[in-house]
Amino acid sequence: MSLVGAMPALAPLRGRYAPSPTGELHLGNLRTALLAWLFTRIQGGRFVLRIEDLDQPRVNSHATQQIITDLRWLGLDWDEGPDLSGPFAPYTQSERFEIYQHYLECLQASSLVYPCYCSRAELAHAATAPQQGAGDGSRYPGTCRQLTSAQRRRHEAAGRRPSLRIHIPDEYQAHFIDLLAGPQQQSVQQVVGDFILRRADGIFAYQFAVVVDDGLMRINQVVRGIDLLPSTARQIFLFQLLRFPIPTFAHVPLMVDSEGKRLSKRSASAGLAPLREAGYSAAEVIGQLAASCGLAGIGEIMTPSELILRYPQPEYDIITKLIQ
Repeated sequence: MSLVGAMPALAPLRGRYAPSPTGELHLGNLRTALLAWLFTRIQGGRFVLRIEDLDQPRVNSHATQQIITDLRWLGLDWDEGPDLSGPFAPYTQSERFEIYQHYLECLQASSLVYPCYCSRAELAHAATAPQQGAGDGSRYPGTCRQLTSAQRRRHEAAGRRPSLRIHIPDEYQAHFIDLLAGPQQQSVQQVVGDFILRRADGIFAYQFAVVVDDGLMRINQVVRGIDLLPSTARQIFLFQLLRFPIPTFAHVPLMVDSEGKRLSKRSASAGLAPLREAGYSAAEVIGQLAASCGLAGIGEIMTPSELILRYPQPEYDIITKLIQ
């Protein structure tokens, strides 16, 4: 099932934070950044900042610099990133198109990749069909997997631009142990079906690009929000297929607002600007973020470096706190 030569064994721990520059980071994003940084630094690892700006129509042109400014204001640092370069540059996804294209062609050579001409409306209609059953609305039913060459030519002649999907074997099961969520198992074909590697508009899909990036950048520890836990099985499939070592995963809780709703850039959830305008220091904000997930007491003030001193042992001290 593998396509690309195996990578050498990973020795030093390498973690990362990979935000999308679609708007100002809200406090939930910043807490995840703090936790990803903390998990890496307490183990003496190298920390990478990667900007995931593939979805250019949604990118805010000023957001990348604001992300860097906000993270540095809080006292977070990184060893490699878009402003520092490093051995696996570039660290901005929009500059890595040729890399993704190379690995896409590797997958295409396996005959597992096929064009899909389904429109969003057609997929939405298929998802509501009675035979789909409750809970299967996001599963791709394999509509275009068996198209003949003649059928594909007719779609092309009609002006349809295809996305590219990867065929998931029916028997494939992804198994992994999340450091926070515990043992996980997913039948990718039953849950999501054949998923997209490149959209019809030419934009590479997150699931594909993040695996290529983490694999090539030697990331072996991924700390991110619990909302991305369902994506992990698809990514593990691609890690295995491309012969990249599979990182360990820790999916951290999301911050919610006073009504219990998760924070969102789209809903303009508050970021650092209002706190800075109100006179809060970076140490006060770090204290609030740490207290919100049980790593500090309410009202404590500290820098990220001072927070590290509380957890001199491996990351499992933090895990114990986060799963309480």
